[in-house]
Amino acid sequence: MTKHPARLHGGHCNGNPLSMKPMTDAKTTVAELRERVLAFVHERDWEQFHSPKNLSMALAAESGELMEHFLWSESKASLEVARDPKKRPAIEAELADVVIYALEFANICGIDLATAIETKMAANAKKYPVEKAKGRSDKYTEL
Repeated sequence: MTKHPARLHGGHCNGNPLSMKPMTDAKTTVAELRERVLAFVHERDWEQFHSPKNLSMALAAESGELMEHFLWSESKASLEVARDPKKRPAIEAELADVVIYALEFANICGIDLATAIETKMAANAKKYPVEKAKGRSDKYTEL
C-alpha cells in the first residue's frame, strides 16, 4: 500500500480538534485537508473499511443527506434555505461529510485532486464553450 502524506509527516489530530490549527478556505491547502482526513481515519484504524466501493457509496449517501435539506424547495427558495441560520449548521455538516468522503476516496485511490479537477475543467470547457453555453442549461449534446 502507498505511504500516505500524514504518515510521512507524522500528521495526527489525536481526536482533539483544538490541537489542530484552525482552517479557512483562504489559508488551507487541499493537501492539508487530505492529511487531516487521513490522520482521522488512520487513528481509528478505518482504512480496512474504506474501499473505493464503500467510499463511493458513502459519498452518494451523504450527498443525499445534503439534498434532503432542499427537497421540495423551489430553485430560487433553495438559496434562502441554505442561508437560514437555523438550517445552516446542518447543511454545512452534510457538505463537509461529502467533501471528507471525496478526500478519503482520493487518498485511498491515489488521485491528485488538483490534477483531476484541472483535467475535468478543461474537458468541460471544450464541451461547453462560452459562446454556445453561456446562460444555457442544455447538455453539451444539445448546444
